[in-house]
Amino acid sequence: MDEELLELQRQFESAQQAKSSIRLSDRNVVELVQKLQELRIIDFELLHTVSGKEYITPDKLRSELVEEIKKRGRISVIDLADMVGVDLYHVEKQAEVIVSEDPGLMMVHGEIISQSYWDTVAEEINDRLQECSQIALAELAGQLQVGSELMAAVLEPRLGSMVKGRLEGGQLYTPGYVARVGAMVRGAARALTVPTNLSSVWSSLQQLLQETDVASGVAVEGVFFQSLFNGLLKEGEILGSLRAGTHWTPTVFAIAQKECVDSFFSQNSFISYDALHKLAIPQPAQYLQSRYPEGLLLVTLFVHPSMIEMLNAAANDAIEHGTWFDALSVLPTSFGSQDASKILSLCPSVHSALKTNKALTFGESYVFSDVFIKDLSTRLEKEMETMSSSGSTFDDQTLVKEPKGVHEPSRSTMMENANESGNKSSHEKIMLLQNQREMKGKESQAPESKGGAKNSVDKAKEESIPSEEWIMDKIMKMVPDLNEQGMEDPGSTLRPVAAYLRPKLNNLWKDRRRALFTENIEKIRRVLDTLQKKLDEPFLVIQLYEKALDLFEDDPPTSVILHKHLLRTAAAAIVDILLVDLDKHNRLKNGIEVEEKGDLESAPLTPGDRISIAKTLPGSLLTKALAVVETLEGKRVEAFITAVRDLAEESGLTLKKLDKKLERTLLHSYRKDLTSQVSAEIDPVPLLPKVVSLLYVQVHSRALQAPGRAINACITRLEDKLDPSSYKILLDYHRATVTLLALMSASTGDEEDCTSDRILTQREVLEGLMPSLKGLVLSPK
Repeated sequence: MDEELLELQRQFESAQQAKSSIRLSDRNVVELVQKLQELRIIDFELLHTVSGKEYITPDKLRSELVEEIKKRGRISVIDLADMVGVDLYHVEKQAEVIVSEDPGLMMVHGEIISQSYWDTVAEEINDRLQECSQIALAELAGQLQVGSELMAAVLEPRLGSMVKGRLEGGQLYTPGYVARVGAMVRGAARALTVPTNLSSVWSSLQQLLQETDVASGVAVEGVFFQSLFNGLLKEGEILGSLRAGTHWTPTVFAIAQKECVDSFFSQNSFISYDALHKLAIPQPAQYLQSRYPEGLLLVTLFVHPSMIEMLNAAANDAIEHGTWFDALSVLPTSFGSQDASKILSLCPSVHSALKTNKALTFGESYVFSDVFIKDLSTRLEKEMETMSSSGSTFDDQTLVKEPKGVHEPSRSTMMENANESGNKSSHEKIMLLQNQREMKGKESQAPESKGGAKNSVDKAKEESIPSEEWIMDKIMKMVPDLNEQGMEDPGSTLRPVAAYLRPKLNNLWKDRRRALFTENIEKIRRVLDTLQKKLDEPFLVIQLYEKALDLFEDDPPTSVILHKHLLRTAAAAIVDILLVDLDKHNRLKNGIEVEEKGDLESAPLTPGDRISIAKTLPGSLLTKALAVVETLEGKRVEAFITAVRDLAEESGLTLKKLDKKLERTLLHSYRKDLTSQVSAEIDPVPLLPKVVSLLYVQVHSRALQAPGRAINACITRLEDKLDPSSYKILLDYHRATVTLLALMSASTGDEEDCTSDRILTQREVLEGLMPSLKGLVLSPK
């Protein structure tokens, strides 16, 4: 057998050494190979090289690729294709097979990387880590041109072996550094005695490390501190509870919490949820229920059953003796009305009395016996019967009166104003009202408070007549010992009682209302007649004032000021008279008794009062009244005059139009009144506007009404109408007045303030100029 093999070898060698007489071209060889493949003589795959002059089998290609990969450790598929000279497609295909068969290889973004390469990288990283204590994972990934996730996946299995360090929050740390920071975290955590957000602690530690490790430049993330903290907590080196990852409650604080709650609850038999919130207990109700199963949950408090026993005894005593009691007066001061209501519902005596109609509860904490309520009702009915038989009326608290705004003048002030204006002309009355309105200033714009005009008017629309205030007042007079029994706020206590008794009392009073309707017919006629007389002269006067506004049409800013001033003063006075009397007329028609107040009705109303009164009027009167009120906030007097005419016509009234004859008469009266006022005026400040108004009468035959901020513009328009000396007197006086008002505004009233001396000096200057100013309008010329 061996001899035969040797013979074959000799023959094969001689065949190889023999020179062929026939040579094949490259093309012939390619065709020959293709033919052999077609005939299945070559039954394996052959791959062309890039040069096209060589064939290579897939197995050979794979072996060459494996050899290159082992030699280099990390190489791209493109570089492999260049090295073996085979098309990239076939190289990629074989590379995928190689990586899938060898667990020690990985394909990353077109590169094949072996585990030996990563081992070498890990050793280099370890050497570098030991030098600088910390390396950022992102920095390593950037240098190696791989992703941070891959870098972390490669390093994690090598940590503790090839890489002596700890990976946390994208950073590599040496064991020594980890131990040092862990000691800092442990010390900081053990120093905490109250609930703390750990983020703030980590910020402090970061700052401390930056100050101590300036040279190393090591940056520690909060997540590293948190990881170390979680490890210490798990090992039991720090004691406490962690909520939401960062809210730390030390055990020492939890123990103090428990002792504080136990001490307060055992001493007082109740504790508020608020107190537990202050102790940083997040769910006080659940905490208390689990800790004291026998206790009861109220709205804001947790109580011991002994509280119900105490309250039940007090309630039973009040019901049996036919009186009342307030649960809040029996319970500790920490109890609110809702808590009182809840604990009352748990009292057996109260529950039984309510079921058998022996008691009634009002508000949230008051219990009245049925005997007490029935006695009150009987006595109130007798009171109303006595009033009805004697022809008496309810007092101001009973019937809903004209609404009063929050800034309405007092009754005494209104009487004084009425007495002062009793014998004056319409001009003087309107000017008096103007002064009142200017003194009110921004107060008239203030919003209504609760229970103000709007509520009063709403009550006027109700069918009921006796008010809750009247009923409460009568109860207080009938049972004076209510205050003596500890009722701190009788109004808040008795209002629910009054609301309960009111429907029955109102039914008794309805007959009286029907009788009053007949009596009111004559009053209705008188109200309209009186209103017509009240409106005649003021409406003519405002038309007279409006004519003076034509002089300022070429000066829009001043014109707007003058229009608004007239709307706020004379126009507002007309609206008040009209609305109050129309409201009185409407209530008389509805059978509501109205108190006769005479001139008190001329007291100024607030804008809210006017809107509220207007809304009580019926039908189209309501719309037209609201339109009139709206014009007071506008910028044109003529719009107001048109709206007032519409409302007056709708009400059956007739308003006169100012003609030449009436204008002359009113202007003469106005001039005479102003002259008297200027002559008698002794205060230098209000003298100037009166003199300016009188000059406009003398120069333009117009009745001008101007506020202080428009005086300068009004004086300027007189320059070409007065001689220079007179005009200078007017200007000098105006400047002096402005100076005085500025000093008065700047004065603080302190003893050390020297402004008072300057005010006195300036006032003396003005008083010295008064005769020459009066001479401008009072001199014979």
